[in-house]
Amino acid sequence: MRNFRGPQRPGIPSFTRRRFVEGLTGGALAATAFGPALARAATAPVLTGTDIALDVAPLAVNFTGRPRLATAINGSVPGPLLRLREGEEVRIRVANRLAAPTSIHWHGLLVPAAMDGAPGFSFTGIDPGQTFEYRFRLRQSGTYWYHSHSGFQEQAGMYGPLVVLPRDPAMLGAERDYTVMLSDWSDADPVAILRKLKKQADYYNRHQRTVADFVRDVRAQGLGAAFAESRAWGAMRMNQTDLADVSAVAFTYLMNGTTPADNWTGLYSRGERVRLRFINAGAMTIFDVRIPGLDLTVVGTDGQEVHPVTVEEFRIAPGETYDVIVKPADESAYTIFAQSADRSGFARGTLAPRAGMSAAVPAPDRRVLLTMADMGHGGGDGAAIDHSAHEGHDMAAMGGWAVLPKGLTHPPAEFGPTVDMRTTNPTARLDDPGVGLRDNGRRVLTFADLASVFPDPDGREPGRTVELHLSGHMERYLWSFNGTGFMDSPPLRFDYGERLRVVLVNDGMMEHPIHLHGMWSDLEDEQGHFRVRKHTVNVRPGHLNSFRVTADALGRWPLHCHLMMHMENSMFLAVLVDTAGQSAGAVEEVRHDHG
Repeated sequence: MRNFRGPQRPGIPSFTRRRFVEGLTGGALAATAFGPALARAATAPVLTGTDIALDVAPLAVNFTGRPRLATAINGSVPGPLLRLREGEEVRIRVANRLAAPTSIHWHGLLVPAAMDGAPGFSFTGIDPGQTFEYRFRLRQSGTYWYHSHSGFQEQAGMYGPLVVLPRDPAMLGAERDYTVMLSDWSDADPVAILRKLKKQADYYNRHQRTVADFVRDVRAQGLGAAFAESRAWGAMRMNQTDLADVSAVAFTYLMNGTTPADNWTGLYSRGERVRLRFINAGAMTIFDVRIPGLDLTVVGTDGQEVHPVTVEEFRIAPGETYDVIVKPADESAYTIFAQSADRSGFARGTLAPRAGMSAAVPAPDRRVLLTMADMGHGGGDGAAIDHSAHEGHDMAAMGGWAVLPKGLTHPPAEFGPTVDMRTTNPTARLDDPGVGLRDNGRRVLTFADLASVFPDPDGREPGRTVELHLSGHMERYLWSFNGTGFMDSPPLRFDYGERLRVVLVNDGMMEHPIHLHGMWSDLEDEQGHFRVRKHTVNVRPGHLNSFRVTADALGRWPLHCHLMMHMENSMFLAVLVDTAGQSAGAVEEVRHDHG
């Protein structure tokens, strides 16, 4: 799947200062002390045109006061912004100056399979000392990004923003335009992080429940209720505070490659409309984003236009992009605040009329505990989850399949030692903002708010349904589709030109952003109607999401969770699109219809 070998500050003199620099919870108190003095204007490198050269090489960096080596593109983390134009054919030459193979995947772009950049599929990778030329025509516009698909190089800094300008410049709808790339940096070797998770899945969770918490529960609920809840969580071998696999204990959260103290700054003039292109390049972090004092008008997701919807906050998972437009009415500074979903830390930047300005940085929200309803117990429309999983099941007696409501089924491999939970009644609610965002006093974006500006681009009803269960074992830190790891899974076969439905059922307690290469994922609502076109679909615990796919791209394509440690631990599938059994005329018709 992947292969791994593997900015610019002096040392931080005090613990309090370090906490703010790294964006850990509690560091917001230091904002007024360190923010303005360290403000940095928006000066990310920008490459344009149809002939671009990218060099991949090690780079000495210092995000935390400790020098480390990153894997960088053209000497920067993130890599340069590629600002391209719809309809043009581009040639991008990538030179590998590393001691290990590398690659670049053009996340969300529709390109030929040989140009997709996922080693082991239709592409072999770029060996050390070699240069590979990517060549493809830009068939779309919008906000995308690019990153390594080799080992943990992406986690080590090998990623960058990519904007494809539309043929009609009026479609931009703003006088200012900035990319806002969110990411998570660790001084630790990603392999070492994964090794710790394999040994102890909650290693980075420093907010475990204590006896004092139980005493407070007894006072609030009574002894019987508090004991019953504690016993239920113990029986599930789950933790109410397990909201992220890796926290700010290991990560420093970055905005456009700068720490919270460095205060990335985007400038504007009074009355201007500012388009902010948010990209989550985090390896393992889901961010909740808001700009206190400004409404956010969402106009795009995953590069595709949506009918404008105004909110105060949105959640963005790794791999996703969201375009928002804001309209500052005065000459104040505004904080762009992106807190991690587990509330252990944050990334931060500023919109301001002048460099050096800063606004107050809010304290991260109170951490919300998972409830039985979140895990599918005790909620009328929640997803009932069987946490006994593989214990005591007789596969022969079960006949190989357990039938779920609404026609869903569990594959046999989900009743084995690599799976520790299964949902029996998943909810398909698109209007659920997610754990930690419900009833927080702000209007939060949901999938139900998103609607593409165009109707179903294909128009056909799906001819068949493919059901995929997002499965795993928390204690063993194993992840899979349908209970089977990548090496043991045959390719998922799509017939060239067919329109099909993919149903994703999250059988676990973690969110999973699922990314299909090469083809669009047309998200459906609860009634099976087309809703919004995406390339990365974030599926919440105990939830079911379905999307339509037009299999118009020949070749072998990856389908995987975009949480890196989940992907590396086998939540990864190959999708094979071929013409087996089809006539030459039918194949030519698909080529004509879909380019």
